[in-house]
Amino acid sequence: MTPQPVDVPPVDIPPVETQARTLAGYADASRLRQVHDRDWVLDQVTGAPRTLVDLGSGIGQLLQAALDRFPSLERAVGLERSPHRIAEATTRLSASADRVELHEADLTTPGPISHRPDVVTMTSVLHWLYPHEDRIFTWVREHLAPDGSFLLTTYHPEADAAGLGGEDDIVRDALTDLGIGRTVVPARFTGHGILPIATRTRTTDDLHALLERHFTVAAVHDRDAVVSGVDAPGYARFHAATFGDYYARLVEPARRPAFFRAVGAAAARRQDERGHVSSMTVRLWRLAHRG
Repeated sequence: MTPQPVDVPPVDIPPVETQARTLAGYADASRLRQVHDRDWVLDQVTGAPRTLVDLGSGIGQLLQAALDRFPSLERAVGLERSPHRIAEATTRLSASADRVELHEADLTTPGPISHRPDVVTMTSVLHWLYPHEDRIFTWVREHLAPDGSFLLTTYHPEADAAGLGGEDDIVRDALTDLGIGRTVVPARFTGHGILPIATRTRTTDDLHALLERHFTVAAVHDRDAVVSGVDAPGYARFHAATFGDYYARLVEPARRPAFFRAVGAAAARRQDERGHVSSMTVRLWRLAHRG
């Protein structure tokens, strides 16, 4: 039987479709997840680095933290695809403008830069590059200073037989609330050309094999990333700022406001039922040139 649509009440959020298109509000949204990665990654930097490159630098939060933490940094370089996020990063980093470079770049086809960084970082980005991760690994290998470190975080949600997991599960709940049969959701992903995030994220074994083509895996550290303590409006904002309209394309344009509300409602329901919205393993890889 096809489930009947659930009447998902409106929530008081900013114009969510505009937020999704521009990825606005990431400073607030990142507090749910990425802020923990940022500190965790920078704790792995040793010595007195002179040049740091952040791949997928977003609104410049990691670059700002690195500049504050390491007075030795002469150059903090960000590569970011979104011009909206670059504009926000430019404002955020204005006090250190003489030490900062921001480049608009697609990490699946990154161009050369003139630096040989001591440290390259990339946090919560790699799954967006699937299945072309090898290109950015080649780029890092070619640019990283001989004694430099590449610090990479990867997310690993558990996937079901259809390849859905993590945020995919919340979206599946939202689509079901909107009257789309739960069992047909995987086919809807396929039909709309949306590759599930849990499919985009390779297993740790697969990533280890891929990374070893380019680097020595010097160390790995795992932690649980738990999203909790968020209400429906807050999660709707988090989803829009983090995933943009990636998942919203699963519904017709006229239904997208309802889709974002349903995502928030599905997350709030999980919070009530489980005490958290989601939980997954995050791995931090410390990589060096092959000996």
